[in-house]
Amino acid sequence: MEFDWLGLDWPVVWAWFVLVVDNLIRLVAIFVVPRNRRPTAGMAWLMAIFALPVPGLLLFLVIGSKRLPRSRERKQEAINHFVAQIADQEEAELITPPERMLPGLDSVVKLGRELGAQPMLQGNTASLCIDYEESFARMAAAIREAEEYVHIEFYILVHDETTDDVFAAMREAVARGVTVRVLLDHISAVRNPGAKRTRQSLTDIGAEWSYMLPVRPWRGEYQRPDLRNHRKLIVIDGAVGFMGSQNLVDSTYNKRSNRRRGLHWKDLMVRVEGPIVLGLEAVFQGDWYLETGEYLTNLTEEAFTVQQPGELDCQIVPSGPGYAGENNLQVFVALMYSAQRRISITSPYFVPDGSIMNAVRAATARGVEVELFVSEVGDQALVYHAQRSYYEELLRAGVRIMMFRPPYILHSKHFTVDEEVAVVGSSNMDQRSFGLNMEISMVVHGAEFVRDLDGVTDYYRENSRELTLEEWEKQSLPSQLLDGIARLTSALQ
Repeated sequence: MEFDWLGLDWPVVWAWFVLVVDNLIRLVAIFVVPRNRRPTAGMAWLMAIFALPVPGLLLFLVIGSKRLPRSRERKQEAINHFVAQIADQEEAELITPPERMLPGLDSVVKLGRELGAQPMLQGNTASLCIDYEESFARMAAAIREAEEYVHIEFYILVHDETTDDVFAAMREAVARGVTVRVLLDHISAVRNPGAKRTRQSLTDIGAEWSYMLPVRPWRGEYQRPDLRNHRKLIVIDGAVGFMGSQNLVDSTYNKRSNRRRGLHWKDLMVRVEGPIVLGLEAVFQGDWYLETGEYLTNLTEEAFTVQQPGELDCQIVPSGPGYAGENNLQVFVALMYSAQRRISITSPYFVPDGSIMNAVRAATARGVEVELFVSEVGDQALVYHAQRSYYEELLRAGVRIMMFRPPYILHSKHFTVDEEVAVVGSSNMDQRSFGLNMEISMVVHGAEFVRDLDGVTDYYRENSRELTLEEWEKQSLPSQLLDGIARLTSALQ
């Protein structure tokens, strides 16, 4: 004999319960999801929640907010104030006067300053390196010249055979009394092979080190897991700096899947000297405080008596969830609208928002030549297919798409505007770099630097093939479907 508790028809009760909960989730989502969110992102989240209410809600709760924990936000506010104080200390002769800049560049620099960037500083030198192993050799050589301190910050930092010389240089520096501080992203450390060896090496060397944005709830350390610190930089004694797109890891990232496909990463790093190194130092010090709670004191008044060894004007633009208004995006768009003759973009993950696409279309419409360098093959399936979903629109707008040939992933991140302005750094042109990752970019004003960067893009061009609209129109229907689905998922932020 079945027990009929309270005489209820439980299958019917559960059906009504599920129906009510499903519709309640949808109703609440309409009010909560679109608030302070891009329409495209809001619509993508609503579609996900309406299709699968409970899984969609759980996913939204995990990665639906770009807000950092309140304790981190307070630290970030202190960091922004700290950087502003540094900018106020900088001597007038270090700051590039408006009359020295190209027409239109002054307004872009002012925009960056209002959004959290540092001043544009004059008197710098910058040299490029696109040879992967040579970049590490240059870093190691500079570390071996350190007298006071070495500050190292990378999204991915691994002690392997390729990076061993950099670790050896750190060990030698500590042995002669130099302070070595290291920051590395926590999630990337967990995801990439060699985490245990790297931790042990940093400890054995005697470096002071910390994970960035750790996700360890058992220690009270938690925020949205895909908010990451994506910066790559080194500062030595406040005099020499490195920044760019290259991680401190073997060019295969030590992953079996990459080795099986024969993939290697191609990157670009910039060595800088002059006042702009203070900008890199300020970013590192801010991130160090964010992770350790320790204020460093390297930027004293004496630090601002730096030499001005070159003719380049440079501005550091840090960006991330701690900055309002997606400042890297706004600076990039403003520079594109200032273009008169050409724009050359290199981005491994080009998944633009509406403002970037409008800037590109406006550029080609007024006769500006626009070219985009991407990889012919991808390492991240969703991003690769989301990127491909924009190719037809770009080609029809008149953009030349150059695909760097395998087995290389073109991982460099830079673009040039006309003949005297360029941007280099860690920021991709995708919604993740604009809204979720902590990034660092450098705006450079100087014809010599742009000529050097043009030499790099000439090398890319020689090792790329051009995608034509005729070829693109022949892609299969399943490929088009996959690209479209990936494009929708890219808006889930």
